[in-house]
Amino acid sequence: MIETLRIALIGDFDPNVRAHVAIPLALDLAAQIFNSKMEPIWLPTAQLERDHRQLLANCAACWCAPGSPYRSMNGALRAIQFARESGMPFLGTCGGFQHALIEYARNVLHLAEADHAESNPSASLPLIAPLTCALVAATGTIQLRPGSQARAIFGRDEIVESFNCSYGLNASYQSRLNDGVLQISGVDTAGAARVIELTGHPFFMATLFQPELSALEGRPHPLILRFVEAALAHHSRLRVNQPLT
Repeated sequence: MIETLRIALIGDFDPNVRAHVAIPLALDLAAQIFNSKMEPIWLPTAQLERDHRQLLANCAACWCAPGSPYRSMNGALRAIQFARESGMPFLGTCGGFQHALIEYARNVLHLAEADHAESNPSASLPLIAPLTCALVAATGTIQLRPGSQARAIFGRDEIVESFNCSYGLNASYQSRLNDGVLQISGVDTAGAARVIELTGHPFFMATLFQPELSALEGRPHPLILRFVEAALAHHSRLRVNQPLT
């Protein structure tokens, strides 16, 4: 019997956002390859602010989706922190990438004022700032760091991916974020962060690009395949560790 894995989708669902339509399709394409079944569950950020632990408890993995500013930044950050600290597989794309950086800056690097310039234009520490050139419905070249998980997943040094965003990591803080635990493992041709990953975590990756958009063309994406593989492994560990009744 094929088991169904619940995948938490962190964000405020909007059918007019292409990524929100694409993500369940992307998960389904990956599930077919692994002969499994994914059950994507949208978890609104306001609900996560109130009770993120209970909402995430029965999920095999967590995907923080595009579509920011979220209704509750704190709800999104709590979900990301839970995935980071518990070992739950995590993927963040576009807004998820941006908020994974904010969560790490605030809770690991103790930069309490780290914020997003879109939702807080007067932030004293605008960790996420407007891109010099907005990447709206654009493609871009990304160079992957040798030895990184990203490089291993794609199997090559350079990739071309689809973007739809106007904000990214403020270059003034890039070296501080790249602290050896959080690693910037993909950059554009100008050296700006486009992929991050956590060392020592089963699977914690985030991209400014949107790999889910490949599903709209019926193409499974290697990063999402690896995410689903990590979700399956996490689900198996949870089953082994469940107490006998």
